[in-house]
Amino acid sequence: TVIQNHAYLIRRNGIFYFSRRVPADVRSRFNKDRLIISLHTRSLPKAQRSASALSDRLERYWDSIRLEVFHTRELGLSLVQEVEAGRSSVSVFIQDALDSYLRLKGAGRSKTFFQGAERAVGYLTEATDSEELSSFSAADAARFRDHLIGKGMTAASVRRVFGTVKAITNLAIREYGLTCPNVFANVFIPDDEKASTRLPIPDGNLVAIQKECVELNDDVRWLVALISDTGMRLAEAAGLLVSDIKLNADVPHITLRKHPWRSLKTRGSERDIPLVGMSLWAPTRVVESQQNFAFPRYTDGSGCNANSASAAINKWLKPRVADGCVDHSFRHSLRDRLRRVECPSDIADAIGGWATAGVDQKYGSGYGLEVKARWMERIVVRAPWTDNRDA
Repeated sequence: TVIQNHAYLIRRNGIFYFSRRVPADVRSRFNKDRLIISLHTRSLPKAQRSASALSDRLERYWDSIRLEVFHTRELGLSLVQEVEAGRSSVSVFIQDALDSYLRLKGAGRSKTFFQGAERAVGYLTEATDSEELSSFSAADAARFRDHLIGKGMTAASVRRVFGTVKAITNLAIREYGLTCPNVFANVFIPDDEKASTRLPIPDGNLVAIQKECVELNDDVRWLVALISDTGMRLAEAAGLLVSDIKLNADVPHITLRKHPWRSLKTRGSERDIPLVGMSLWAPTRVVESQQNFAFPRYTDGSGCNANSASAAINKWLKPRVADGCVDHSFRHSLRDRLRRVECPSDIADAIGGWATAGVDQKYGSGYGLEVKARWMERIVVRAPWTDNRDA
């Protein structure tokens, strides 16, 4: 029944309903031509108040739709959702993402940074047919993981490649305003048994290697001798300038700092390292060579080829050490040698540039050269031939 004096009220079985047609100019936005809503009351005055309030709200709502249409057509404005939808329609390919990543992140980076990023994307294009970032799916990411494992990579290597692809994708999503998820972010990578622990070099082998370094007395052996008693990473040592070697200081040492041709692994890697034992013998020969770079065979102003140094040294070491020992084993060996003389762990961390846990380690200027030198003197392997090593 239509209620007189109120155009929007009807009554069915004693219950009042609000009834109103949708205006023609906004009708295309809705799935019906008329709204009929129960007011849940049998009281006419209450129904009239509810119908008036509901009618006012509808008028405001329909006016907002009319204003939206006006903005879109007359003013060229769009809703945020529409802008985002437009952004997500931009086609960004993985090669575009790689180019942006190298351009924005590559400043001051070594050649290996570029090679690693390009290699990771190369693996991805081998594993999947997808090329556009928005088209990559979780299945593609899983297929990529399986492809890397199938190539014989260890879990650590797979994680490293995934980390690179994830970083490239993240940057592209931010730069291009994409709304697609990064499907490479949370891929499960199972552990494996391929990763082997790098063994320290036993003292007996260490003495023999150091003795042969003195006998051969060339730049490659100087590099081996230097890392043998400092525990420096190979790239840290290979990328030194002669001016980084301070032989005439009260405590002979190396000032290890970042250089344009050779970065350092962490901020804590910057350190002063006392020179003792063979690590004092080798820099003395380096300084006598009167060159700018300590090891010009592997380093120049454009970069530090630590990979080449590692290949040469490991080839030479292989018949002289047990299986599993490589150039990095000298670093593990140094840590064990410091443990054997009961060197406090925070001093050992300062010598080797290892990260030290604890908030208190962020305060003060750290341990001086004299303190570090005292502990390093205790680990020098004494052998009969060492007294004549300067002859």
